Amino acid sequence: MNYCLLLKPKQIIPLFSKCRFLNNNVATITKIHRDVYARMYPTVIVQPNGASINIRYNEPRKIIKLPLDLSQLSEEERKIRLEKRKPKRKIKITETIEDNFNAKKYLKFIKK
Repeated sequence: MNYCLLLKPKQIIPLFSKCRFLNNNVATITKIHRDVYARMYPTVIVQPNGASINIRYNEPRKIIKLPLDLSQLSEEERKIRLEKRKPKRKIKITETIEDNFNAKKYLKFIKK
């Protein structure tokens, strides 16, 4: 247990009463919901050509991937990229099985 008395910001005097230093981050389950973060966080930016840059970003993220600009691609590369975005079609494979089973061959094995 922490027993203290807070007189000035850096001066703590112990007493027999409970004193807790609580803030908004003591018992969080999810991320901290705020628009402006107090510090800058190390982040990696990945450009569309594969180059990466280390920066300081105002939100806690590990990596940021920049989108690809389709207007800078050639016509052939653009078609390939757009085809990859479309959902893939499932191919149905139908097998033809030759059925030459004759049940009359096995009638002699059935008991009457």
